[in-house]
Amino acid sequence: MHEVGLAGTLQDAADGAASISIEAATIRELLRKLVEQYPAMQARLDEGIAVSIDGQIYRDNWGTQIPGDAEVFLMPRIAGG
Repeated sequence: MHEVGLAGTLQDAADGAASISIEAATIRELLRKLVEQYPAMQARLDEGIAVSIDGQIYRDNWGTQIPGDAEVFLMPRIAGG
């Protein structure tokens, strides 16, 4: 089970929770289960998010495995150039 931290702007879609517990092997599974638990999160995912696993940022590599003891944090994707 992973304790997933949520950036402030994502917390409103998770009923105000700063973190949630989710069992997932990959980022894709984590995001799917997140939307199952909190359907309002789908709009946030559609806007774009980034996933931090042990400090490394993933923006599109949703097949990435999540180690069992990893620190996981979700944040809105920041556009830049």
